[in-house]
Amino acid sequence: MMNSMTFLGSAMPDLSVFQYSIVDNMFSMTVAAMGAAAIFLFLSRPSVDEVYRPALVISGLVVTIAAYHYFMIRHSWQGAYTLTETGYVGTGAGFNDFYRYADWILTVPLLMVELVAVLRLEKSKAKSLLLRLVVAAALMIGLGYPGEVISDPSGWTARVVWGVLSSIPFFYILYVLWVELTNSLATQPVAARRLIEVARLVLLVTWAVYPIAYAMGGTVAALTAKAGGAVDPSGVVGLQIGYSIADIAAKAGFGVLIYFIAVAKSSSRPGDERADSMATA
Repeated sequence: MMNSMTFLGSAMPDLSVFQYSIVDNMFSMTVAAMGAAAIFLFLSRPSVDEVYRPALVISGLVVTIAAYHYFMIRHSWQGAYTLTETGYVGTGAGFNDFYRYADWILTVPLLMVELVAVLRLEKSKAKSLLLRLVVAAALMIGLGYPGEVISDPSGWTARVVWGVLSSIPFFYILYVLWVELTNSLATQPVAARRLIEVARLVLLVTWAVYPIAYAMGGTVAALTAKAGGAVDPSGVVGLQIGYSIADIAAKAGFGVLIYFIAVAKSSSRPGDERADSMATA
């Protein structure tokens, strides 16, 4: 019999051994990836100029926070299930989705800060940009959470509404970052420009996984599984895997990219960007 209890998050549908294990292993890999990235970023500070070290510290902080929360997410996942002869069934302790949102409310604004820090924009422009991005990030996460914890097919419409509302600041963030990264290219050293162009694509591709995962966990079948219905819970599994993959790429992967941008800018000579602009004028 499926369990429909929730505790700041999702009820637990029955899972096969494979479905349970692939999510558990993905959580484990995410903890390892975030932890390894944190060590790398903190130890790499001496390899870049002093002005870019804050960007690496913030990047390291992002993945450290994420490693902790994914450790707690995995602990909650394991506590929510018990193995039986037919597979894994809920123990009555609902899976705590709030850990992930607590992580996002801290790390997403910091992701904005680390990017602005490595770009070294003018102070007034950086302040305005960060204010817009942090407010939008808070709205995106705050509006997404009420839909995330809906665990009944009768709430499908409400989940869609919350998802649409959350998507407004989501796409605003992507638009602003794409425009600002593009506009900053002319003022960046030649060696860093290609990496910043890659950063634009990484942001676009990795962030696109989040709404896809949200949609997978919000199908009628997925919500029915959460509510205790005898349906395939693949959507629930897909949501957890999708979020984990996106977080690894958007935090650990992006943090390493921030490192390479900082290294490229540290190795460039003063005036490189001006010389290149004159040559291509």
